[in-house]
Amino acid sequence: MAKDLSFSCSDCGAVFSKWSGRCDGCGAWNTITEDKPISTGPASKTLGGKKGHVLELTDLASQEPEPPRTAAGVAELDRVLGGGLVKASALLVGGDPGIGKSTLLLQAAARFARNGLKVIYISGEESASQVQMRARRLGLEQSPVKLASETNLRDILTTLDAEHPELVIIDSIQTMWADNVESAPGSVSQVRACAHELTTFAKKRDIAVIMVSHVTKEGNLAGPRVVEHMVDTVLYFEGERGHQFRILRAVKNRFGPADEIGVFEMTGKGLAEVKSPSALFLSERGKPAPGSVVFAGIEGTRPVLCEIQALVAPAPGGTPRRSVVGWDGGRLAMILAVLESRCGIAFAGLDVYLNVAGGLRITEPAADLAVAAALISAREDATLPSDCAIFGEISLSGGIRPVSQMENRLKEAQKLGFSSAILPVLPKRSSVSGDALRQMTDVAQFVEEIFGAR
Repeated sequence: MAKDLSFSCSDCGAVFSKWSGRCDGCGAWNTITEDKPISTGPASKTLGGKKGHVLELTDLASQEPEPPRTAAGVAELDRVLGGGLVKASALLVGGDPGIGKSTLLLQAAARFARNGLKVIYISGEESASQVQMRARRLGLEQSPVKLASETNLRDILTTLDAEHPELVIIDSIQTMWADNVESAPGSVSQVRACAHELTTFAKKRDIAVIMVSHVTKEGNLAGPRVVEHMVDTVLYFEGERGHQFRILRAVKNRFGPADEIGVFEMTGKGLAEVKSPSALFLSERGKPAPGSVVFAGIEGTRPVLCEIQALVAPAPGGTPRRSVVGWDGGRLAMILAVLESRCGIAFAGLDVYLNVAGGLRITEPAADLAVAAALISAREDATLPSDCAIFGEISLSGGIRPVSQMENRLKEAQKLGFSSAILPVLPKRSSVSGDALRQMTDVAQFVEEIFGAR
């Protein structure tokens, strides 16, 4: 009987029936490897023909107590976790190399240890002396955190079984290897097997396990997507190296709201929490200039104000360029098409550059109107008032649609000294009103009232 073979890409996790030099999923070369099964033999042999146990079934009305949490004492971290760390949970933390993942988790480990948890930090990328050196630099050398440097998963699980910790940090999952899987560390098979074993261990031993994961060049967590489904929480650590801001974003959280963010500032002594992100993102904003607009957004449950910058210039050679940092390039193309089709504002033959200042990445469509305002402001060399915040979603028909939590956005803007706003039409039951709120129904009205008829 022929042997069934399976191959997968170590970058994106795409599965193939045969080997090839190039992955059709992500386009990477020489990343497809053969998957070795963790257990061999047909299911009948594995089960041995034995009868299983009858499961205990409950109904939807059963009242299960909320899982207990342990707070780290860092408001931004506890916010992203949904209020604190939950026992018997598995977390995955991803981010670009050098963004500060190890620094964040070492500081978190020290905080949890000082709050009474027994914490073990296992590094597969650095030696124990290197981690100790970082701890001294951060002033954490006196924290009661146990440390080890190892990559053999069997030895790690044996140690954890003997030590009975309450929190384990694995840095990183790509360096771990299981001796029952015949493939190299970092491969899809190894990452999947190690993540499964650690997650199962966390559930059985009633402990919390935090695993660090690298990201691919596309910004996705390296390894198969199935790893994200195994764990309870997936966090991304984002930021630009040129900025001191770092953002911890919850992409998935079974114990709290998803898309919640925590904002940190990189300092000489590690990461410091930022209690007022809006004020920090706008702190570097200079005098009002063409192409500069303040967007009132929502990240998770909190309103965040940030600056959107645009630059429009003639394209040399007649080939226009579109460059975007911190926003979706496809959505920018849509906004440009709407402005040309519905308002007669053409960007053909013009280079367009768009940037979200401060290293923040915006994903919500409520930024459409602020982006359109920045583009028109840059193209017409017109400056918008410095005390004006803008938000609203633009449809393909040119209409400006309401967005969620408009009142919270306005309250945050008012708190930071913004006296006016351009926004969609507020609902009739809204408690916010005033002449300084310029409510728009479509893009044509917006262009005519704000920038004059074109």
